[in-house]
This record gives sequence, structure tokens and C-alpha cells, in this order.
Amino acid sequence: MKISFGSWAFSFGPYARRPLPLDEAARLVAAAGYDGIELGGFPPHVTLEQYASSASIRELRRMLSGLGLGVSGYAPDFTMVNPLVEENRNRYLDRIQRSVELCAATGGPALRVDPIAAPGSVADSDYEECAGRLAALWHDAAELASREGVRLVWEFEPGFVFNKPSEVVNIFEKVGHPNFQILFDTCHAYLCGVVGARQRGTIERLAGGVPEFLEMLSGRIGHIHIVNTDGTLYGDETSTHSPFEEGVIDFPKLAPQLLSVPGIEWWCVDLSFRADSERLLEPSLEYVKKLTAAVRA
Repeated sequence: MKISFGSWAFSFGPYARRPLPLDEAARLVAAAGYDGIELGGFPPHVTLEQYASSASIRELRRMLSGLGLGVSGYAPDFTMVNPLVEENRNRYLDRIQRSVELCAATGGPALRVDPIAAPGSVADSDYEECAGRLAALWHDAAELASREGVRLVWEFEPGFVFNKPSEVVNIFEKVGHPNFQILFDTCHAYLCGVVGARQRGTIERLAGGVPEFLEMLSGRIGHIHIVNTDGTLYGDETSTHSPFEEGVIDFPKLAPQLLSVPGIEWWCVDLSFRADSERLLEPSLEYVKKLTAAVRA
């Protein structure tokens, strides 16, 4: 298992006012000993606008390979083309096409998407129609991605609509494309499957917790983000990301199940919305390495 680190940890939350440039973030990730980096598509990192030319992408890849870093995936910015808005369909697919081309050119195997829309922003009367529209759009997006050899992966989380366990399965089945899979983020799985945070209507919780959620998605997972949580929301919006040894997820119990997910080449450590991401780089990598070694021992 190769281990990467999500670059957005140095541009979101407490870092938003003074984000680290990508080259500086990459040097920190490499110095800590990670195998790779997962590229955030928000300024000042790998935006489509900044990396619009083949020359700029070649330079990006040269910089990362010079540091000994692979690329585990790409998380582009789709905020300006909300996929639930029917009028955005063509613009969204155009952005998908450019994103998968950039992802493929960096050697990244997976492209992350989400519904953009926040919980409560879709009227009950439009909910099922929006789910169907999103699934049809992601089906076409997955086909575009397949032509570039890139998996399209959906990261569900409490900050976006369709965040119940049953909704995640339902949307996946509606998409119905072999190149569309789920990005399983452990802390989001806890907030969505155990806490039932920001769900629409009747709260849906899984008695078996994160392991049960993982089992529900058997055969549907194409990428993994690994991080702990204290079970609360960050800014009343999305999951709080906690250091591995301070959260509520039982990773020694969960790790064998995570490692048994087929076809997973990378685990990406995600320390979003933390002011101490730099300090946690090395201890997080050490924890994950010990975790996987203990399972294999």
C-alpha cells in the first residue's frame, strides 16, 4: 500500500488566508517520507486555469518526480458548475474532460467529485429528480474519465446532499457505470454512518458503525482517504478531521477490512481544516505504516 497526503490540507481552513504554495507543500510531504501527494484543484494548487498548457503540466510532474512523489489522485474545483443545476450539464462535462486529462497527465489514477450542493439546498419535491439528474451526469462523466484511464470517485460527506448510507448506495446504483466508484473517507463515513450528521428527514445510523458502512459499499470502493475524527462537525459544515490517536474510530479493528478492499493502490492521509497539519505529517505517516504492518504481521 502506497501512502499519499492531500495537498488541500495546506490551503483550506486555517491555511486559507496564507496557503502554502504547492512546491512548498510537496517538499514537506516528501521530506516526511510519503510515497505521493494527492492534488487539490483549488488555488494556489493545481487549478485548471493555472495548469492549462502541456508545458505547465510537464513542469508540475517534473517537480513532483524530482521529489520522489507519485500522484494518488486529483480533486478539482467544480463549485462554479453545480452538477444539480440542469443548465450546468455541458459546462460540467467540459470541466470533467479537462480535469481527467490533467489527472492522467500527472499519472493520477482517480478524479474526485461531489454533489457541490449543501444539505437543505434541495427542495423535497425536487430531491429524487436531482438525484436522478446527478446520476445520469456522473454516468457520462465516468465514461469520459474511462477514456483517459482515470477512475471517477465520489466522496460523500455531511457537507453535501445525499449523505445517508442508503443514499450513497442508491446514487451509486443509479450511475451504473463500471468506471464510477466511491471514495471512502473514514471520518466522513463516521459522521454520515454513525452520527447521521446533516441528513435529510429521518436520521439513518448504522449500528455496526464504520465497518458496517464499509461492508455496505463492498465492491463499490475505488479510493480511500484515511483520517480519524472526534465525531463533531467542523464549522457546522463537514467532518472534523482529528489526529489518528485522538479520534473515535477504532483503526486497529478497521484496518484489516480497509486493507481487504480490492484494487486499492493508495491510501491518502487527509488532514483538512487543521492548523497543525505540518506538525502531523510525520506522526500520521508513522501511525499508518505501523497500522498496516500490524495487520500483515
